[in-house]
Amino acid sequence: MLGMFPAVVMVGPRQCGKTTLAKTLSKHYYDLELESDRLRLDLEWQRVVNGSELIILDEAQCFPEIFPRIRSAIDSTRGAHGRFLMLGSVAPSLMREVSESLVGRAALVELGPLSLSELTQDKLDDLWRFGGYPEGGVLDEARYPLWQESYVSLMTQRDLPNLGLPSKPMVTERLLKMIAAVHGQEWNASKIGASLGINYQTVNSYLGYLYGAFVTRSLTPFETNLKKRLVKHPKLYIRDTGLLHALLGLGRRQDLLSQAWVGASWEGFVIEQILANLDPRDGAPTPHFIRAGEAEIDLVIRYRGEVWAFEIKLTTEPTRDHIKHLRTLGVALGATRKILIYRGQTHQRGDNCEVMSLPDVLQAVAE
Repeated sequence: MLGMFPAVVMVGPRQCGKTTLAKTLSKHYYDLELESDRLRLDLEWQRVVNGSELIILDEAQCFPEIFPRIRSAIDSTRGAHGRFLMLGSVAPSLMREVSESLVGRAALVELGPLSLSELTQDKLDDLWRFGGYPEGGVLDEARYPLWQESYVSLMTQRDLPNLGLPSKPMVTERLLKMIAAVHGQEWNASKIGASLGINYQTVNSYLGYLYGAFVTRSLTPFETNLKKRLVKHPKLYIRDTGLLHALLGLGRRQDLLSQAWVGASWEGFVIEQILANLDPRDGAPTPHFIRAGEAEIDLVIRYRGEVWAFEIKLTTEPTRDHIKHLRTLGVALGATRKILIYRGQTHQRGDNCEVMSLPDVLQAVAE
């Protein structure tokens, strides 16, 4: 993207590794949350923009005055690419500034926590249990769940209020735990609101802030002309399973498989892994699901001009019914590839479907 655009905006949750990655690309780094770095950038501006090296602006939304200056610098040498890399963990405020000043001048890249393709395959279960935040346990399991608890505390007490969330930190943490309890289920704002003592409109407004901080993901129903009774409500997920498991009080490794919600946890984990491995140069597809009667497909995306349908099962022995539902519903919605993801290792083809392991699926979508 830096080779194609004058500026790139890299967004993602706090502590996922944006700064670490960016600093490998240039020594011209400014943390715009710090008054000292804002002053330093102001004083050094003419010198750095006259140079040819990449300028990294971390938490750029904290210094909105810089965006008109970036636009002017880009327009003065419009043919030059890779001039600015802007980082942000608060997507709405950053994107508002970008949309007002840098339309057509900047590309957007989302960086998530570590994915399986960045680790060895023997880390799969650790990644599922601890999540992908580099400091959250996947590289040192002694840090789980203390790191996640501190992360949630900091997010509810500082990051989300700074984003504009009006709820008290205690209410926000209760909301997060309630969302974790219904992870992978259809979203019912009225039910959650009743538990919190607020109306469903307020709950949905709070949820918008959690989206903006990359904490939750919503899958909307796939639009289709199927003449069956279709589910219309979105499904909601906590994006990082380490945060999910900490919010649900998961302690020991063996506790995970004994939980009633383990299938939903695995489903959300696989969805995030697939979405993290899509090539951003092919656009950012909107994830969907579809359910009609007893048949369900957990993830549907339009990608590279095709419709991909994924059914996700926490099993080493998928049943005929699993494949039957995937095939029937997948054909009806016009899916080009219909893939059942399971815990086995063999890549099986047949009945107009494929049965694949998660590592094989990640390789397929990245090819």
